[in-house]
Amino acid sequence: MVIIGVDTGGTFTDFIYKDGDKWGVFKTLSTPENPAKAVLFGIEKIAKDKPKNITHGSTVATNAVLERKGAKTAFITNKGFEDILFIGRQNREKLYDLHYRKNPPLVQKELSFGVKGRIIYTGEEIEKLDEAEIEKVAKILKEKGVESVAVSFLFSFLNPEHEEIVERVLKKLGFEVSISSKIVPEFREYERSSTSVINAYVMPKMKGYISFLENHLGKEDRLRIMQSNGGVISSETVKEQPVRTILSGPAGGVAGAWKIGKLAGYEKLITFDMGGTSTDVSLIDEKPIITTESKIEGYPVKVPVIDIHTVGAGGGSIARIDSGGALTVGPESAGADPGPICYGKGEEITITDANLFIGRLISDYFLGGNMKLQFERIVPYFEEMAKKAGITPLELAEGILNIANTKMEKAIRVISVERGYNPQEFSLFSFGGAGGLHAAFLAKALGIPRVIVPQNPGILSAMGMVLSDIVKDYSLTVMLTGKSVNRENIERFFKVLEERAVEDLKREGISENKIKVEKYLDMRYKGQSFELIVPFVDDFIEAFHKEHERVYGYSSRKMEVEVVNVRIRAIGETEKPELKKFNLVSEKVPEGALLEKRKVYFDGKWIETSVYNREKLLPGNRIEGAAIVVEYSSTTVIPPFAKAFVDEYKNLIIEV
Repeated sequence: MVIIGVDTGGTFTDFIYKDGDKWGVFKTLSTPENPAKAVLFGIEKIAKDKPKNITHGSTVATNAVLERKGAKTAFITNKGFEDILFIGRQNREKLYDLHYRKNPPLVQKELSFGVKGRIIYTGEEIEKLDEAEIEKVAKILKEKGVESVAVSFLFSFLNPEHEEIVERVLKKLGFEVSISSKIVPEFREYERSSTSVINAYVMPKMKGYISFLENHLGKEDRLRIMQSNGGVISSETVKEQPVRTILSGPAGGVAGAWKIGKLAGYEKLITFDMGGTSTDVSLIDEKPIITTESKIEGYPVKVPVIDIHTVGAGGGSIARIDSGGALTVGPESAGADPGPICYGKGEEITITDANLFIGRLISDYFLGGNMKLQFERIVPYFEEMAKKAGITPLELAEGILNIANTKMEKAIRVISVERGYNPQEFSLFSFGGAGGLHAAFLAKALGIPRVIVPQNPGILSAMGMVLSDIVKDYSLTVMLTGKSVNRENIERFFKVLEERAVEDLKREGISENKIKVEKYLDMRYKGQSFELIVPFVDDFIEAFHKEHERVYGYSSRKMEVEVVNVRIRAIGETEKPELKKFNLVSEKVPEGALLEKRKVYFDGKWIETSVYNREKLLPGNRIEGAAIVVEYSSTTVIPPFAKAFVDEYKNLIIEV
């Protein structure tokens, strides 16, 4: 089978594939009106009549929420709790913004229903659910054109019986249904309800998208989807739980960086993924950090996701002069259509245009020379904006890049310094089509000693999908305190989740000897409002104290510890292509690798810069800055203050 990884981005859809012993890459412009068109176009071009094993990172669920283009969704809960989604939490995202308003829920007020029936905190039923009442509600839903329904009852994580009854009734009547006990069987009704609503909101769209792909693939083709937790699952599972793909594409990049970085001997990484629309950063301390406290557009998503921070600074981010005369960059993006000015259609200056204007992006080598960038087209736009700002066009271009770098530097500080990590102890792993143009400057600003740029960095997210295992997450609220916090008691809960996980992975086609289970606890000091996720090790209580000290700067071993949730991460090992290791050869760059020398603008002056063809660089080769390394999917800038070498896996290691 031809192995194919596909990542749909805001500007480009990226493919990496392995056909026999041959690796290949392909990029095509995304088709925002129907992302599947670009996906199918690439698959057809790569392996028209061959059986395919496809792993796909999709933005369909994400975009449905961001653009509020999901299904018309209703919410059913206990009588008296209809306003859960509207009350939410009292936290203000912007504390000092007098005009701040929370985003309204994805469910209209008139479609939030409360019904009789009650399970209490022990899991006991004290009031029966009335099926006739559910059928009455269903009739109203039909009249109002509702497509999808989220169901979240109090304490359903202890006893899901009422939710399952509602699911059965509504499914018979043709509704898509998401019940919270299947999505997030944990306490905190608001977060559980919010996650269930998001799942219901995107489910019809995701089902339609995946079915469209499946209908256009061959019978022997296999389709798996990347999840936000860094693992993949079958397309059938995603149709029922699409909320698990909210950060699908960025998670693929982090997974790929982790695998490649570990292979090359770097286990402490800060990943830097700069694409066409945004930049995603994440921290890997031996393994990716998983969180259950992420949000999308202010809505909590309680399923486990890789901890990724996103800012609106990508190659297509638009530069403007604001009403106060200040230069701003992003978060608005030119996207794939019209795209940057130099692509031929755009009318607003972007980061890509600025890189081209000062010579760091080279028209002749963009996408392997298959897409010519139009330098002449951008000049009048820079002259006009520079005149308005009272600076030279070169100062404008470098100013745009400096502002973008500052935004991205701040994002890296959020996931490192603000969380108790010193970035100087990490390596910056750069990828995405635009990452290599900025990575060395960010590393210098943050004191990071080196930058790792893998082969084909522009399609690393797709590569990460190919290298990922099947991963399924399971959790259960247990609320253990005092003497009940002991191994024997906790193992009892783990056993229930583990049995379920093994059965689910077998259904995904994984044999039992290829299944690995990781165990974790959500722990806190009694009386605290929030938990820390801690591995279930021999002395898990001491592990919690140490983690608390690392995150918050103190620990208190005299205080009582509470185990709130048990969670397991079940990993099903899949067949995946191996990455080849090469022997190191000469430090001297072969003659054929040097393409040309040209003037490039660095720090206010033009500097003679060597331009290299990455495909002709050999393991062991060393390069002095200033230099530019070009390849099909990306361009890497090695500034005058840096130097680089090619390692045994053909990664480009920039020393800052």
